[in-house]
Amino acid sequence: MSTATAADTDREARLFRLRHSCAHVMAQAVLERFPNAKLGIGPPIEDGFYYDFDLPRALTPDDLAAIEKRMRAIVKGDHEFTCRPVDDAEARAMFAGQPYKLEILDDLAAGTADDVGVDAAAGVELTVYTQDTFTDLCRGPHVERTGAIDPDGVKLLRVSGAYWRGDEHRPMLQRIYGTAWESKDELDDYLRRVEEAKLRDHRKIGQDLELFTFSAEVGRGLPIWLPNGTTIRNELERWAKDTETQWGYQQIVTPHITRGELYRISGHLPYYEDDLYAPIDIEGEEYYLRPMNCPHHHMAYKARPRSYRELPIRFAEYGTVYRFERSGQLHGLMRTRGFTQNDAHIYCTMEQAHGEFLDVMRMHEYYYRTLGITDYEILLALRDPNDRSKYHGDDAMWDLAESVTRKVVEDSGIPYREDVGGAAHYGPKLDFIIRSVTGKEFAASTCQLDLYMPARFGLTYVDSSGREEHVAVLHRAPLGSHERFVAFLTEQYFGAFPLWLAPIQARVVPIGDRHLPYAHEVADRLRRTGRRVEVDDSDEQMGKKIRNAEALKVPYMLVVGDREAESQTVAVRTRGRKNLGARPLDEHVAVMQRLVDERSLELA
Repeated sequence: MSTATAADTDREARLFRLRHSCAHVMAQAVLERFPNAKLGIGPPIEDGFYYDFDLPRALTPDDLAAIEKRMRAIVKGDHEFTCRPVDDAEARAMFAGQPYKLEILDDLAAGTADDVGVDAAAGVELTVYTQDTFTDLCRGPHVERTGAIDPDGVKLLRVSGAYWRGDEHRPMLQRIYGTAWESKDELDDYLRRVEEAKLRDHRKIGQDLELFTFSAEVGRGLPIWLPNGTTIRNELERWAKDTETQWGYQQIVTPHITRGELYRISGHLPYYEDDLYAPIDIEGEEYYLRPMNCPHHHMAYKARPRSYRELPIRFAEYGTVYRFERSGQLHGLMRTRGFTQNDAHIYCTMEQAHGEFLDVMRMHEYYYRTLGITDYEILLALRDPNDRSKYHGDDAMWDLAESVTRKVVEDSGIPYREDVGGAAHYGPKLDFIIRSVTGKEFAASTCQLDLYMPARFGLTYVDSSGREEHVAVLHRAPLGSHERFVAFLTEQYFGAFPLWLAPIQARVVPIGDRHLPYAHEVADRLRRTGRRVEVDDSDEQMGKKIRNAEALKVPYMLVVGDREAESQTVAVRTRGRKNLGARPLDEHVAVMQRLVDERSLELA
């Protein structure tokens, strides 16, 4: 059953209007402070709003404070938001001194204004909204009066640079971000979550724990995994591959580049060419860095004729892909230009599709349960029935794909909500949405039943009567990409990874130099069982050694001195400064082995 309720929908609509209205109030305050300001756009966004301005000088913290103060006065003035239609000529006269608004009007007339959040249909009715002395080109909606805004629920957050329409070749504007809520308590709660999110930012923790780095010489959005991060990545991949083998998958490896013709068959060329890296000329032919693994896996399926007796066939690959993301969209490991996906494609008969798809749901649940992820739901992305021009395939294909997909998500029992219009161009999809401990939503993976590509690629099998039929294809990537998933786990665990994932699982701390031989004996004993162990042989005092290990989020600190060496024990401390006391070395080796084997989230 869908978890989207009328109350949720009403609240989202109220917050949209509230934040949209705050953007206009802020623009009025800025224009009063800078009468020659050139206005960009000011949409509501998740948790707040922003507005872009071309200003005569850089904004300061004092400017933000003054703008926020003026916003409060405008709100208390209880001015009505009024809407009225205008024609193109009147709109151009109203915004004669606003070049960015005039550019939007040009694009509206041509039907090419999608990227500025307005209806791009050529000839659409233009509307303007006015409150007090401020008028903006806008399609709404807004609150009825500025007095409907709680001034104690609004705060301006920061200023950043933003290229006009996201194009680095266009002017750099100043973007003021704000947040708006229905009450001061909601604002305070949000600000607490923001501070918690800053502390948990995977970019900071990744630097502190030496998980990954970026290099200007290598290129933006192309991460370099350092040894500690590579350990986490390898452990996740080893687990996934072992799981997939147990669930009947076969591992394959496919190339990182391919001829452009493959993407013309899949339909990604020319429609998604802007998301691909520029082609490489090889002996007069165009090759592309692969942006997705699907077409390559389809060619693996086509390596020879297939019989119904072989199906289902499940091909899996941790495949590295490359997509050209705009510079402004890059964000640590969360949004990169190169990433490695936990990808797989299942080729089956239509009769097998429901059962296979349901198993994919169960695989997600297994992974999430093991990792301690409990707050998640599915976003069921469907075709927009009022705009079918952007989708491939006929109605019968879509009806069947949507019917099977909906039944699978309902049979899985996982909470879901619908996203009408969010389907891929070739079929409906299921997005797994995880909520982190800070309340932030994270799109972890996408699953799809694909009935369109089999015909384009000629993916067939011979059925029991000797007829050739098209397979159904399931796309799935439960752990998403290494990059995004490790970023999420880093923030979720606050860098304190479970023992089986921790880059350093134990650090042996000798009390004095004379205890170093036994410290190395302990480390060697643990390494022989596959544990990742370090000996702190620095000149620091023991207390400082413990603090250093705590800072690195090491699960176990094993202190050894005369007593431990004589009795073949270790004094066990866990991160978080919990002292477990002395433990026989063999017993502790067994405890660590058990926790790793169980992929336990707790230490013992």
